[in-house]
Amino acid sequence: MDFDIFQIDPVAFAIGPLVIRWYALAYLAGFILGWRYCLKLAARAPDMRPNATDIDDFLTWAVIGVILGGRIGYVLFYQLDYYIDEPIEALKIWRGGMSFHGGVLGVMLAMIGFSIKNKIPLLRLSDIICAAAPIGLFFGRIANFINAELYGRASNLPWAVKFPNVNEPRHPSQIYEALLEGLVLFIILYVLIRRPNISAGVVSGAFLIGYGIFRAMIEFVREPDAQIGLIGGFISMGQILCLPMIFGGLVIIFIVTRSKCNKIT
Repeated sequence: MDFDIFQIDPVAFAIGPLVIRWYALAYLAGFILGWRYCLKLAARAPDMRPNATDIDDFLTWAVIGVILGGRIGYVLFYQLDYYIDEPIEALKIWRGGMSFHGGVLGVMLAMIGFSIKNKIPLLRLSDIICAAAPIGLFFGRIANFINAELYGRASNLPWAVKFPNVNEPRHPSQIYEALLEGLVLFIILYVLIRRPNISAGVVSGAFLIGYGIFRAMIEFVREPDAQIGLIGGFISMGQILCLPMIFGGLVIIFIVTRSKCNKIT
């Protein structure tokens, strides 16, 4: 028997003209908790960089990378034709439309630029950031569920959900993603980053592989983007974008594990 879901107001609360949405709170919670976790990881080796000060300084870079990368990625990967005709609409981030894969690219560029500018080992920085990333993913997917967006395909499973304005019960794919890309991936990386003498870069590679595999799996039950559908009738844009993540993660791990001078203490 499927669950009926009441329509949760996407607005968490309002103070006069100031409107606070659940999605904004989810991003805020992800950034704050992720930042605190990064500080804890950096403190495990206080004599190495990045240190706590570096993590504090990088937070602004990370926020800019996520927002710009996520938006630009959505424009390029999902609705390029529309935004070519309506370029001003691309600036209206508050109307929705963010790509996780674009956000990853944005943060990667931010980490490269920050590490060069501040002479910080890139792989150690990326390991710390990647270990914390599932925290933001968890809250972001919960916010997707509350907003009744990015839901799954039609299903008659006992836990299928009737989302507002949708006739058929659907897979709660947002919850699947919160559990796999958020909770499970966090646990995997939590264990890895605490292994003694692990090569710097392994956690980053594991994050790319883990997210890519989990996201590609869930895409089989997630409703394809209406403007794109299934490419070739069998593969989604999300799955296509996961392939270079998985490959890149494998390459990183292959390279760093063969280096004898690249260890995390």
